[in-house]
Amino acid sequence: MATFKAILSFIEIFLLSIGIFPVNTDNISYGSNGYRPPAVTTPMYIAQNGNTDFVIVTEEEPDACIITAANEMQTYVEKISGARPECITESEYTEGTKAIIIGETELEKNIASVDRTQIGADGFMLYSDGSHLLIAGGDSRGTLYGVYTVIEEYFGVRWFTPELEVIPDSRDIVIDAAINRIVKPSFSIRRNSPAGADDAYRAKHKINVSFWNEAPEYGGSLTYVLWDVTLDRLVPDTLFAQHPEYFAMNPDGTRTTDHVCLSHPEVLPIAIENARQEILACERDSKYIHIGQKDNSNYCHCESCEALYEKYGSICAPTLIFTNAFADALDDEFPDFTFTFYAYGETERPPQDLSLRCNPNVVPVLCGLHKACRSHPLTECGAQDGNETFMNLYGDNEPTIAEDFANWVKVADRTYIYDYTINFLNSTQFFSNFETMQPTMKYMHDIGITGYVYNCGDGHYAAFNELRNYLLSKLQWDVDCDVEYHMTDFLNAYYGEAAAPFIREILDIQTAQIKATAHAFDFDWHYQSGFYPFYTVNRLNSLWNKALNADITDEQRFNVEVANLSWEYFKANQFIGRYSFLNPLRLKANEELYDNFKAHGINRVSSFGLIPENKEDVDFMLRPFNWK
Repeated sequence: MATFKAILSFIEIFLLSIGIFPVNTDNISYGSNGYRPPAVTTPMYIAQNGNTDFVIVTEEEPDACIITAANEMQTYVEKISGARPECITESEYTEGTKAIIIGETELEKNIASVDRTQIGADGFMLYSDGSHLLIAGGDSRGTLYGVYTVIEEYFGVRWFTPELEVIPDSRDIVIDAAINRIVKPSFSIRRNSPAGADDAYRAKHKINVSFWNEAPEYGGSLTYVLWDVTLDRLVPDTLFAQHPEYFAMNPDGTRTTDHVCLSHPEVLPIAIENARQEILACERDSKYIHIGQKDNSNYCHCESCEALYEKYGSICAPTLIFTNAFADALDDEFPDFTFTFYAYGETERPPQDLSLRCNPNVVPVLCGLHKACRSHPLTECGAQDGNETFMNLYGDNEPTIAEDFANWVKVADRTYIYDYTINFLNSTQFFSNFETMQPTMKYMHDIGITGYVYNCGDGHYAAFNELRNYLLSKLQWDVDCDVEYHMTDFLNAYYGEAAAPFIREILDIQTAQIKATAHAFDFDWHYQSGFYPFYTVNRLNSLWNKALNADITDEQRFNVEVANLSWEYFKANQFIGRYSFLNPLRLKANEELYDNFKAHGINRVSSFGLIPENKEDVDFMLRPFNWK
């Protein structure tokens, strides 16, 4: 029966691919809740005609973060209107003066009731009454996020990329005189750091994890003593010569340094002591340390490990038990620490015996999304893994990845997602995950995932990655945000209002076509591209020509040109149009594509290799995917 359904699915996809059945873009939606910018019923002018009668007030001895918040408010009021409100402390404040009150002050008690326990970490309260604008965070960082929210949502400033800041052209700043709202993040832990981002940019997008930069002036950032692959530091390979038993046993009984044998009783004290030394030597005030295996699947097959796999129904069992014991041993000396471990590769599935739980200070970092299809909902298509078998491509799909995440939540008080957001094998090509970003993240939030600790792909110059990172930061803060609104906002600014409708239609067509005919994986090539009938190719060519020739600025045209190269790259790989084998000028077309890559700062077509620096080293008979 499953094979019969797979055959029917194949036939349907084949007909969609060759254009017998047209693909419908009308049902493509990236997520909308009908958001509109804040309305002004009763105006309260922060600045008018280039002047202001407001002051910015903080407590007597503000910390570094509150000072940043006050300075940022002052800076952006001046950038927008030309007026520069004075920054003062509350002892300098004169009763009756209009004020923007930032942080925890005695003044707030006469203005509004602020319950910081209700607001919580990173959250904030916004309140206005015609004479005062109160920005009160649950903590200092929350206050700073409140300031950035006012600047963005109410003043109209945008930080689309680290290089593109948009300031409204106005001498007036007017907000409503009756604002009263409390804002809290969807995830307590958030990381997203596009290429070129710094601590200031991350703070503007309410990103509170940088791994290595503490950023006290921006409220501090979650940092690690050790992160990512760490077992090679905690249990060094140099021990292998004298103690091969500390390392993974292969199925044939030999030992390998590819993994550590986490069930061996002598391994734990070695890791504990090395971790202790790393913590004491760390110059950052880090409160996190990670257990991360090497990036391979050669896990241990010794008798002890195999017994734990069998007992708890998962290969993750030794890792979870080891991390719990590791945390127990270090907790007395380092009581505020959190101990994280990867649920990745062979360890990504949770224990079937749910009695095996993580300690309260132990957090699994769930990496299963690297196997998830991104062009279809996680709860429907999550079990696919990119294997090019007939049944995997066209058969019924069980949503085991989504189910695994739901079960991890049952065995851990806190869980973090390690998200992959581009196709690493083919990063220059369009990646069809825009429509599934919100439902995936909303599912994570709704089942109780507490953090998005990393967005793998954020620092890459991948196709449309600037848009992707902008939307991801919005969703990490608020899974219910209006993605359609933010997408339109970004497209208008980054590509220009005249080109934006064409870019949007291109995104819709490619999303719909891939959704109907293929799957999108983070590590895949052959079926990543989708299949396009000739009339869809012609339609996309026409839209790209319109976008490239729209009435936009030189900077916006450059951005359109960079995005267009993802389409040219696809066509060159598929031998479409001027890249066809039937075209005697195909090699010349490929050479021009290479020149355009270089002229637009694209130095790789895959995350795993640079394209040659010298044109002489490129074989233009090959498709661009092989230029590395």
